[in-house]
Amino acid sequence: MIGSTAIVVDSGCYLPQEIIDRHGLIVVPLSIELDGEVYAETDLDPDDFYRRLPTAKSVTTSQPPPALIIQAYERAAAGGAQHILSIHIGSNVSGTVNAANLAAKDSPVPVTVVDTRTVSMAEGLCILEAIEALSNGASPDEAARLAGEAGQRIGNTFIVRALDLPRRGGRLKDESAAGDGVHIMVASGDGMQVVGSAANVEDAVDIMAAQIEAFAAASPGTLRVGVGHGAAPGIAAELKARLDAMQGVGDIIEYVVG
Repeated sequence: MIGSTAIVVDSGCYLPQEIIDRHGLIVVPLSIELDGEVYAETDLDPDDFYRRLPTAKSVTTSQPPPALIIQAYERAAAGGAQHILSIHIGSNVSGTVNAANLAAKDSPVPVTVVDTRTVSMAEGLCILEAIEALSNGASPDEAARLAGEAGQRIGNTFIVRALDLPRRGGRLKDESAAGDGVHIMVASGDGMQVVGSAANVEDAVDIMAAQIEAFAAASPGTLRVGVGHGAAPGIAAELKARLDAMQGVGDIIEYVVG
């Protein structure tokens, strides 16, 4: 909790546990269904998930039920919160924001729900924007506004070898640029789309680094960047090494997707 404001988030933000603990964030888990078994994302070991993924017949995600979010709000209120910021994965890809809005009606204290319109660590960076604003004395409404605006300007780029999962999840909006090899993708308010392909992972990392470098050159100040991976620590380490030496890049947050 920051001052008298608690922050409730979903597990899709992938913020490291150290950040969650430092700021007292309350995390509501998304649900993952893997071959008919439903898991809370926070209970599913990423290494186990990625071992099972190649042979899985079905993988889906779903938003937490309003009742689970209400429990988080009640926990925040019991801890002394007078206001709650509930910051979540974009409504363009998940029903979590709708569930939070329903839960807010039964919250014991006022709730401001923020639709980041983005996913993964981009959502996490929106949360960090709200944390900084509250820490600097902003009101909950002002912090919510800044977090929402951050979601409109944060870039979110990643690579995948196969498009099966985003296709199955219904989030892939455009794959017309897909070729052979490793696919470079971006996520935005319109969903996910393929923006190019590379012959191998090394070339894909080069393309991602160039995208970030161009973004840094066009941005005032220094960038905060998240570097994550799903069972590919070596690739993430290679990209981070490039960013460590890149002008215009400041804080780098490492995380695991899953």
